[in-house]
Amino acid sequence: MDPSSTGIQEPFDLIRLSLSERVYVKLRGDREVTGILHAYDGHMNLILSDVEETIMIVDVDAPLEERRAVKMAKRKMEMLFVRGDGVILVSPPSRT
Repeated sequence: MDPSSTGIQEPFDLIRLSLSERVYVKLRGDREVTGILHAYDGHMNLILSDVEETIMIVDVDAPLEERRAVKMAKRKMEMLFVRGDGVILVSPPSRT
């Protein structure tokens, strides 16, 4: 499939086509969020709604063999502003 036929020619085009859809965002500090993308800018600041945040927690004081047991904390939020300098990856919804 030719990328120009889908309207995707630059990386931000993929984000633009994901507006009003649920996206996955990986953040610094072992955090991940999923939510409906409402707005973004060139710094990758994002505004999301219906957000679920997942935080991976590793006990660094535990013995090495027990550190593999990662705890996950989850929370939900109505709206979230994500600052772009913390964004590692934005994944649009799968299009089949």
